[in-house]
Amino acid sequence: MLNVNRYGEVTRIELARSILGRGLYWTTAYLVGCTLIDSGPAHTSRSLSRFLQDKPLTQILNTHAHEDHIGANGLLQRQREGLNIYAHPEAIPILENPVEEQPLQLYRQIMWGWPEACQVEPIRDGGKVTDGNLDLEVLHTPGHTEHHLCFYEPNRGWLFSGDLFIGGRDRALGAGNDIWQIIASLKRLAKLPANTLFPGSARVRTDPQGALQKRIHILEDLGDQILSLHRKGWKESRIASEVSGGPMWIELFTGGHFSRVHLVRSFLRQPRPQSTGEVDDHGS
Repeated sequence: MLNVNRYGEVTRIELARSILGRGLYWTTAYLVGCTLIDSGPAHTSRSLSRFLQDKPLTQILNTHAHEDHIGANGLLQRQREGLNIYAHPEAIPILENPVEEQPLQLYRQIMWGWPEACQVEPIRDGGKVTDGNLDLEVLHTPGHTEHHLCFYEPNRGWLFSGDLFIGGRDRALGAGNDIWQIIASLKRLAKLPANTLFPGSARVRTDPQGALQKRIHILEDLGDQILSLHRKGWKESRIASEVSGGPMWIELFTGGHFSRVHLVRSFLRQPRPQSTGEVDDHGS
């Protein structure tokens, strides 16, 4: 299933596997110029390929290596000679050998499917990827994954945030997410003079600073609440029920991969400084 919306020069492509006419879980790719930012899940790779068949495409930028963002890489690279694919160096082993390097729980296989391998080149924090008159700055923004990247076009004020930014209030968190890194990375983005925020699964925002600051405040307030209850001697499970309510369907469906307790545990870890990669200017 594929939905398309246009925001000036940016085409937003929403992708989801369809069962009984309904999309299971939507993720987003963006086409700007001859550049595709993320490529959705494997289950929608052929739909995306058909949509792009009459459009020029020279490169794919991956925000991170989760299967719902890299699923069409291999197919598109096979179909288009000379198509370049870029990602953070730590993501490359997964993109080049996804079956071995990123085993998928059953729910991930059902919702998104196994990505096809592709050949990838590294981009790093502080680098730049060009596309005609577009200059996409590379920002290392760990938290959702250690290798997560965002892309910023300063001349137009566009900020592509991948899965770093989501709206609303968290009730659960995925295993391996680092909430303190997420907050630090969001604060980095909030300093940019962006005018449009293009996230990986939430709606487009035309007030990026306001949306990012709201998100930061929600997470910091939640962290204060969790840490306060922890200092009172509450156990993790009790804190989880207090801040997130009763059991959630996502905990059962994902076999506990997403859970209220993961959210609590991430806040109880000591904050770690945000790490960045080496600067590597890259033009294509």
